[in-house]
Amino acid sequence: MSKKISGYIYLALCIIFWASIPVASKKILVELNNLQMLFYSTIFSFIILGLLLLAQKKHKMMKTIPIKDYLSMILLGFLGTYLYYILLYGAFALTTAQEGFILVYTWPILVLLLAFVILKEQVTLKKILTILISFVGIIIIVTRGKIFSFALTNVSGDLLALSGAFVFALFSILGKKHNFDKTISVFIYFLSALIFTTITVFIFSPPKIPSPDVWFWLLYNGILVNGVTYIWWFKALEKVDTHIISTALYLTPFISLIYIWLFLDEKILFSSVIGLVVIVIGILLQSYKKKIRYK
Repeated sequence: MSKKISGYIYLALCIIFWASIPVASKKILVELNNLQMLFYSTIFSFIILGLLLLAQKKHKMMKTIPIKDYLSMILLGFLGTYLYYILLYGAFALTTAQEGFILVYTWPILVLLLAFVILKEQVTLKKILTILISFVGIIIIVTRGKIFSFALTNVSGDLLALSGAFVFALFSILGKKHNFDKTISVFIYFLSALIFTTITVFIFSPPKIPSPDVWFWLLYNGILVNGVTYIWWFKALEKVDTHIISTALYLTPFISLIYIWLFLDEKILFSSVIGLVVIVIGILLQSYKKKIRYK
């Protein structure tokens, strides 16, 4: 299997599982609040990544890693597996789901821009246009086709959503720049997140024991949505061009609608199909060979 094909597979897995976040969250938040959900999910993420570390026998490599690299991993864990979720959940607590969802999903655009600033990757007009086209698709989906009725309603919530988008984009680019071992680094990310989340939850919202149904979704969320997908994510970033990843990620909201239809009995609107078509147009334009570059 070629490097690029395996990268596409890792990217597809991330999109498939990240698209289920609305369903998993809705199932869990029936009984728990956002901090409690993050606390339990982080525990399961930490456990599964620890088991993967042992299974791959990479725990032996940890003794050879310099302290400065561990400090970098802890900082990245604070950004991408703790602060991002605090900002994301805070945004949804203050603003509408529609508004927060659109603003948070500016992060693929920010990934492209930060790749240009930090990684010195080439930015072309074509790359920017294609990702903006796909972003229009997500606006059509989330606003149910009423794109001109969309308006910002809560400045604090909007700032939290945009901050969360920037934090996750920065986390992704810095993680790609450092190029740590994927299993070890993600294990350390969630170890640091567990420490920060434990302190936060016991100060602001002590955990309670959920029902068996919620335990299933917590396991799913912790192991697949917030756990091993981080390994796949950085492998995708390593193997696939950043602008292709940034555009393809906009398939996530439409797949979310399919999950919502299957598990939450909500209808898929015609506007959502139109939005998907726009997103796919943006993705297909990536394969057009002629490049338009900035002078």
